Amino acid sequence: MSEQGRPGGGVYDWFRRGIAMLAQGNAGAAVQLLSHAVEEEPHSRAIREALARAQFETRAYAAALENFRAVALADPSDDYAQFGWGLAAARLGDFEASAEHLALAVAMRPSSEPYRAALRQTRATLKARAGGFGTVGGDRRRHDDVPADSQTADSPSAESLRADPRADPQGDPSDGR
Repeated sequence: MSEQGRPGGGVYDWFRRGIAMLAQGNAGAAVQLLSHAVEEEPHSRAIREALARAQFETRAYAAALENFRAVALADPSDDYAQFGWGLAAARLGDFEASAEHLALAVAMRPSSEPYRAALRQTRATLKARAGGFGTVGGDRRRHDDVPADSQTADSPSAESLRADPRADPQGDPSDGR
């Protein structure tokens, strides 16, 4: 640590070490390093995305949402940022926003099962909250369109944030993402 409370090295070092820590399951330490990197390079989408993933892992969902949102607003065609925004919104209980951003992610990458599963989960939650499931023991024929799989905080969609293939520790944080 330097005298100013910053870790040794520069932005690129912080980014690489933060990504490595996140990959090793040490999201809290990754948040610390990546926060310093974002302070120095606030327009780097790659750094913000990595920070958002780390924040999501530490259950700092509001902070994760803001960083996924910043990435998605800078590049609306970034399907992963839309996906992260949707997951974070769901964790915060905003299922309407979640459905919107997950639907965008699915539209951009329809082959992604984690994206589709998260969207099904959010839509099922919205339907349940709207009374679309009826009463317990009701007519099962009304429920045929409900997905059979349910998700928790350790669902495939949450897991996909941990295992993002774009989180390459060799990546360059100044690539404009």
